[in-house]
Amino acid sequence: MMKLKATGACYPFAGHTPHPWRHANSPCPTLSQRSRPVPPIQHEEERGVGKVGILVKMAAWLEGLRQLRPLVHLLLPLMVHWIADEMTVSVLVDLTTNALCPGEENCSEAIYINGIQQTITGIFKMIVIPLLGQLSDEYGRKPFLLLTVSTNIVPFSLLAINQARGTVYAYYAIRTIAMIISKGTIFCIAVAYVADIVDEGKRAAVFSWMTGLFSVSLVIGNMLARFLPEEYIFQVSIVLLTFVPVYMWLFLNETVKSTRKSDHDISCLNKAVRIVTNRYYSMKNAAYIVFSSPTLKRISFVSFFYELGSSGISSVIMYYMKAVFGFDKNQLSEVSIIVEVGSIFSQILVLPLLNPLVGERVILCAALLAYTAYGLLYGLAWAPWVPYVSTCFGIIYVLVKPATYAVISKGSTSADQGKAQGFVGGVQSIASFLSPLAMSPLTTWFLSSDAPFNCRGFSIIIATLSTVVALCFAWTLNLDAPKKNAEEQTEDVETPLLS
Repeated sequence: MMKLKATGACYPFAGHTPHPWRHANSPCPTLSQRSRPVPPIQHEEERGVGKVGILVKMAAWLEGLRQLRPLVHLLLPLMVHWIADEMTVSVLVDLTTNALCPGEENCSEAIYINGIQQTITGIFKMIVIPLLGQLSDEYGRKPFLLLTVSTNIVPFSLLAINQARGTVYAYYAIRTIAMIISKGTIFCIAVAYVADIVDEGKRAAVFSWMTGLFSVSLVIGNMLARFLPEEYIFQVSIVLLTFVPVYMWLFLNETVKSTRKSDHDISCLNKAVRIVTNRYYSMKNAAYIVFSSPTLKRISFVSFFYELGSSGISSVIMYYMKAVFGFDKNQLSEVSIIVEVGSIFSQILVLPLLNPLVGERVILCAALLAYTAYGLLYGLAWAPWVPYVSTCFGIIYVLVKPATYAVISKGSTSADQGKAQGFVGGVQSIASFLSPLAMSPLTTWFLSSDAPFNCRGFSIIIATLSTVVALCFAWTLNLDAPKKNAEEQTEDVETPLLS
């Protein structure tokens, strides 16, 4: 048999180059091996797709973490504020019940007062949240963050001094004013602050980290409430609440250049008229921004119906558990801790990894579905362990907020972040003042002996139906809708405020 002269290591013909998958110094294949088909190059690539996908997800997660570095001086004081606020929640249920209804487990007066407080707060928040959101676009984020984080110091100081019936009434009055200014507004302005710094494509991950840190704060707050003696809780809370504005004033950087002009020559009356007029046109402009965008318009409906159900449930849930199962502050704290520990995992780890794969719409729908299951289980709870089981859905439904913030931010221009977030916050306020009008009397009725049938959580079941409507709107969201309308009208319609 004639031997061929080798011109290459294993290749007998001149000009024949080795396959790229074979090393030049590798052993020569046998004749039978040469007859086998050569595996295509892409097979090797396909084998690495899974590893690459995991690396990409981890890179996105780490990128979200890196984006938090410029936000340290915002997130640290906000965490302290949330801790100080949350550590008083479960204690307030026992405190107000003992002050208003001594020796009773079911306190209808406390439920009604909470409902009235939430209704009044919701009415004024419709104006305050959009107003402060717009003002933060013009005068800067820092002054309004300082204002909103300082409001709880006075009402909690009252309860630290005295917990008599009259003091509790005074607390409710001052706390209502504080909630009008701060509830919802803090997050609204904080989200706008983040949008000033973080690129649009990375905001969803950062928002999930923010809400994850919020959940961490709630866990710490509930742990403090669980283990601190009750007489020290408000004192510790006041110290933490005082620390927050001081820290922000010293370290937080402003991200918006003030657009205020000199108006020293204008009389007070004309200045007041100008303020009201400009405020009207600016709020009208904010409404136009939202309703001219299909995405923002639809997410407004989602936020309204979700808030209608969730605010109604949250306003009565602790009094419901105390009346039905006799839960005290320790058990209420335990339930909250279970929710928040799971939500930390989902917001900090799950959402940043899932968002690039499935998008905000799928995450929002899954979270709303989980909240529906959560509400139904609470409403039908037949044993003390059922609330503990239903809180497991908190791992998923807690993603409603970050997904909503991401959708709003994605649907609005960089110049309109505060207006869009503020307007949707105002829409949520409408829902938050409407829901107690029905929830407070309905809950009191079904907890009493005069209920028409035996379903003590009937009001919670009714409120849950509202989240089903929100789920229907969320399913029809189109996140690819252009932002052209909002951008075009900004230059033509918008007038500077307080100019």
